[in-house]
Amino acid sequence: MTEPATRKPFEGVTILDFTRVLAGPYCTALLADQGARVIKVEPPGGDDQRAMGAFRDGLSLSFEMINRNKRSLRLDLRNPEGRAIAGALAERADVVIENFRPGVADRLGIGPAALTGANPRLIYCSISGFGQDGPMAAMPAYDVVIQALSGMMSITGMPEGPPMLVGESIADITAGLYAAQAISAALYRREASGTGAVLDVAMFDTLFSLLPTALAMWQRQGETPPRSGNRHPLSAPFGLFQAADAPVIIAVANPALFAALAEAIGRGDLCDDPRFATDRLRRANADALQAEIERWTRRLSADAVVERLAATGVPVSRVRDVAHAATSDHAQARGLLHAVSHPALGPLRLPEQPVRFAGAPRGAPRRAPDLGADGGAILSEMLDLPEAEIARLRERNII
Repeated sequence: MTEPATRKPFEGVTILDFTRVLAGPYCTALLADQGARVIKVEPPGGDDQRAMGAFRDGLSLSFEMINRNKRSLRLDLRNPEGRAIAGALAERADVVIENFRPGVADRLGIGPAALTGANPRLIYCSISGFGQDGPMAAMPAYDVVIQALSGMMSITGMPEGPPMLVGESIADITAGLYAAQAISAALYRREASGTGAVLDVAMFDTLFSLLPTALAMWQRQGETPPRSGNRHPLSAPFGLFQAADAPVIIAVANPALFAALAEAIGRGDLCDDPRFATDRLRRANADALQAEIERWTRRLSADAVVERLAATGVPVSRVRDVAHAATSDHAQARGLLHAVSHPALGPLRLPEQPVRFAGAPRGAPRRAPDLGADGGAILSEMLDLPEAEIARLRERNII
C-alpha cells in the first residue's frame, strides 16, 4: 500500500505572481496553500486590492483573505533594471502568472515569448477578461461585466424582476479556480514532457462554462432560459418554502424523495396526483405543488420542518447567513478558517483551499505580506545579489 504523503503537493514549486486584485491572487492563494512558494511581484504603489474591498483599521481585509502564504517583492517594471530582475527571477521559476490586459505583459518585457524563450520549462499563465484573442480581447473587464455578458445575470433573480448579480465575484473566482487547475495540469504534463506551457484563461470563458443547465435548456427550447428565482429551473419541489417563522430549502429531484416528502407531510396522495407524476410535470405545476407543501410548512417553525424532513432523508435546510456558516460547528470541525495574529488588525480568520490531502499538513497560514517586505531576501536567495546591490536598488526605488 502506498504511504500517505506528508508534504504539501506543490512544495518545491516556485511561482512568480504578477497578478492583482482578485482572479489571479485567488489562484495563487490556492497554490500557496498547497505548498507553492509564491512571490507576489507588486508595482511601487502595491496591488490595487490593498486600497479596495472591506476595510478595518485602514487596511484591506479583502487583500488579507487572498494573499495569505505569499511573499512580496516591490518591483518597478517600467525601469529596465526592474524588468531585468523580473526576467532573471522567471528563469528560476516554475510558473509565471499575470492578469494584465492582452499585450501589456509583452510591452513590459515579461510576455510569454520572452520568458519561455529563456526558460523552456516555464509554465506561463495569463488571466484576462476575454482571452488573448477574439473580437472582445481588448475590452476592459470587471466581474460585473463578465456576469452581464456571459448569460449568468440573465438567469439570476426573480422571474418578474430584473437580472441580478450573483452575491460574490463569481467570474473572478471561477477564473482563479480554472487557472489553478490548468497550472496543476501543466505541471503534471511537464513531468513527462520536460517542457512548459502557455495558458490562456479568460473570465468570460470560465464563467460561461458554469452554465450547463442553462445551455441544455437553450438547446432544448431554442429560447433564452428564464430566471427561476429561488426554484430550480428544471426540478420541483426544489427551492425555497415558507415555514411559520422563516423560509427553508427543500430539494427533491427523484420519485423516491418525492414519496418520502409526501409521506412526511401527511400527503401520500400527492404521489397519485397526475399533475405530479414526474419531475417534469412537478416543475410544470410548481405553483400548485408549492401551495400543497406550504399548507404543511407554514404550520411549523423552520427548525421543526428541518428536523422532521431530515429524519426521512429529504434534503432540507434553513437559510443561514455568512456569519452563521463561518462559525458553525461543521465549519470549525472541517478547519475552514484559521486564526492568525496580525500586528495591525489583531486576530484574523483566514480561509484555506478546501481539499484535504491525506497525510499532508493543513492550517498555520501566514498573513498577507506588507508591500515589498520580502524583496531583499528574495533577491538574495534566488539571484545571489549582495546586500550592497539590494540597497542600491532600494535607493533608486526599483524595489
